[in-house]
Amino acid sequence: MTDAQDTAAETALRTAGGAPPDDGVAAMEAPTPLLEPREGIPPVVADAEALARVIAAFAAGTGPVALDAERASGYRYGQRAYLVQMRREGAGSALIDPIGCPDLSGLGEALSDTEWILHAATQDLPCLREIGMIPTRLFDTELAGRLAGFPRVGLGAMVESVLGYALEKGHSAVDWSTRPLPEPWLRYATLDVELLVDLRDALEKELDRQGKLEWARQEFDAIASAPPAPPRKDPWRRTSGMHKVRRRRQMAVVRELWTARDRIAQRRDVSPGKVLSDGAIIEAALALPPNAQALGSLSGFGHRINRRQLEQWQAAVDRARALSEAELPQPGQPLNGPPPPRAWADKDPAAAARLSAARTGVSELAERLNLPQENLIAPDTVRRICWEPPSDPTSEGVAEALTALGARPWQTELVAPVLAKALIQSA
Repeated sequence: MTDAQDTAAETALRTAGGAPPDDGVAAMEAPTPLLEPREGIPPVVADAEALARVIAAFAAGTGPVALDAERASGYRYGQRAYLVQMRREGAGSALIDPIGCPDLSGLGEALSDTEWILHAATQDLPCLREIGMIPTRLFDTELAGRLAGFPRVGLGAMVESVLGYALEKGHSAVDWSTRPLPEPWLRYATLDVELLVDLRDALEKELDRQGKLEWARQEFDAIASAPPAPPRKDPWRRTSGMHKVRRRRQMAVVRELWTARDRIAQRRDVSPGKVLSDGAIIEAALALPPNAQALGSLSGFGHRINRRQLEQWQAAVDRARALSEAELPQPGQPLNGPPPPRAWADKDPAAAARLSAARTGVSELAERLNLPQENLIAPDTVRRICWEPPSDPTSEGVAEALTALGARPWQTELVAPVLAKALIQSA
């Protein structure tokens, strides 16, 4: 960055952190459009020989490595990566095609002792894990922005406000499974990692200035060490519009149609929504159509669905209609934790009072620290503490309970006294 851009970045960081800019420092100028990667668009790596060269170059590089991954959400089944972008000092930028190079474990091993920089790491880590890339250390620039108090933490907004550059974001939702990838898309993808190292360095300085750098390090370590998420139980229950479905027989229709759709989508490698919309599933569940003709009259089952497809969907409905009462799904999932807070006043007024006091205390603390409440402490953790408070409601007892629920040390140190006060005052 130039000296002028350094000054602009420092001004933005001080403002985001809650401190006014120094007297005499000019307001930030309009951001500079970032139109071309500094070394141009690298060739797409799609074979073992080219991958070996990239592995050697990045292993010989210095400093952290910037990474990003592009998926084809809304187009393809699942969340696999269709392009991996990387940049490291001494190695430059690289674009890797995980279709041509489906096993990147060798690259991951070459970078195992290196800090990985990602923006919104939890979004990309699952698809990177699938191709053998698992970090041991990372720096999440989005999470760093949240902890530093930035109001907008998207990559474009962060690069603009911190570094003074404007990223072009027009290709974020394209079908990245397209082959060959168009040059404008490759330019966009390369630019996404162009300034990640600079952004990381600026945010580290700002977190250190605010006294939050150790908090961030603990958060990053927690993300890097977290195991893969277990498969979701009863994923059909997350069908959009499910709140309209009240009867168990109707729930069974949702389950059967969702399962049939998922099987077809997986076989065809397309997004489930392209096979049958959530809205159509809910319409069929509410109507319980007796035959394919009745099903075809419902919204979402119109003229684009042929007779054979209608009979396929009607077969799923018929399977649900034929189930015995014992085979029907239960109205709700078994609760793993406290009930929804809206029910607390009736179920346990004392717990409701504890939760109200705790939420107030956490909100005030988060405001003083200039960071989002959910990053200060997970809302579910607060609910669990208030629903089943520890036998020892002191700060020490609450701290022990918070640790058992997965809170990081910095969170426990800050939040335990606040929750202890809420528990004692509401007793």
